[in-house]
Amino acid sequence: MKIGLVAMSGIRVCDEELLQMGLTLPGFVERSKVIASLPSLGLLTLAGMLPAHHEVSYIEVDDINKSPETLAGLYDFDLVAISSFSAQILEAYELADLLRKQGVRVVMGGLHVTCMPEEAGQHCDAVLIGEGETAWPDLVSDAEHGRLRPQYGGLSEEFDLAQAPMPAFELLDLKRYNRLTIQTSRGCAHKCEFCASSILLTSKYKQKPAARVLAELDRIVSIWEHPFIEFADDNTFVNKKYWRQLLPEIAKRKIRWFTETDISIARDEELLRMMRESGCAQVLIGLESPAADSLQGLETRNNWKARQRAGYTEAIQTIQGHGISVNGCFILGLDDHDQTIFDHVYDFVEESGLHEVQITIQTPFPGTPLYNRLRAAGRIIEDGAWNKCTLFDINYQPLAMSVDELSRGFKELTARLYSDDCTRRRRSRFKQQLRKSITDRSKEQSANQ
Repeated sequence: MKIGLVAMSGIRVCDEELLQMGLTLPGFVERSKVIASLPSLGLLTLAGMLPAHHEVSYIEVDDINKSPETLAGLYDFDLVAISSFSAQILEAYELADLLRKQGVRVVMGGLHVTCMPEEAGQHCDAVLIGEGETAWPDLVSDAEHGRLRPQYGGLSEEFDLAQAPMPAFELLDLKRYNRLTIQTSRGCAHKCEFCASSILLTSKYKQKPAARVLAELDRIVSIWEHPFIEFADDNTFVNKKYWRQLLPEIAKRKIRWFTETDISIARDEELLRMMRESGCAQVLIGLESPAADSLQGLETRNNWKARQRAGYTEAIQTIQGHGISVNGCFILGLDDHDQTIFDHVYDFVEESGLHEVQITIQTPFPGTPLYNRLRAAGRIIEDGAWNKCTLFDINYQPLAMSVDELSRGFKELTARLYSDDCTRRRRSRFKQQLRKSITDRSKEQSANQ
């Protein structure tokens, strides 16, 4: 069969004023370009599972939107698989409807489809629920023999990462990407109520064998000189013993890399040293809020993040002192956030010395405990407006301020944090702090000799 894999990639923002602001603020533009250029690891993984007799193509939705010829080319495929997040799902449905009118069979999967399979099923021939690897081979075989079922997979079917296939990185035009992704784990122990990541696909935290991670890394190195890797995990360093064994091997590949983790890595300076020596350039950490009360109840299992708040600044300085920059993430519009939160976030960023910062608006993604709670309370403004699940648009009623106050405060904070002066100041402080840390460690080593 001729199979097309369509990735609904890119940044989406409905608020035109915020969109225009983002296009002019250097710090915001840089992070947006990184996110927008990430390929779909899920689709590349499915491509890697296809038998050799199938012809497969990987297509970015931007190419379809910009080129009528690319769209028309999809009409010749025997099967098109579309993967989309919630913010792009309405566009995905439109594309699926168009392809089906041309007689093309369409299957859909991903986080949104897993949470809303009945909705997605109205726009395609089959939906793939949960971890795609579990049922993709059966789906392809059925499509080949003309007997597609409406649904495949399920949340009760767990995939063993020891069987993880090699993603088909060779399908990519590497010139258009500034980094490629490798997944080393799925799941997260914290279970934050707002999280719409792999915890919606798997009920437990699981780790990919180190040998398979290194094989994927070696595959990328073989086709891309001097790659930058993003480890696409919800929380990378849960299993620190695993990483102490893996990091020396990564160091041999001489790459640079980025990942998401939690603040606990600051307590392990040996791990930080190994991370830096293996090429770690930056970690993204969900700090969520500088207001301690806001962190209460943010996790569905415990208040781990609330207990870490008092040590945020020291932890940031420890991590950055090892030459690893921290991108601190904050969520605006939590239930006890009033209009003082915007100054509070700005002041914390200034005082803590964060190298990078990412601010988002609380977003009720379908399938999350947050969505269920706000919907039950009648606080969702427009149910089904998935195009507003962008992290930058508001589709719920805050408790301690109005929608307009949250919107205005977010835009003003965006302008302050991502201005030229503020961005330069953060980066200059990071360099100064790093130089001081290197000097201090050198003096300590000399004193111990």
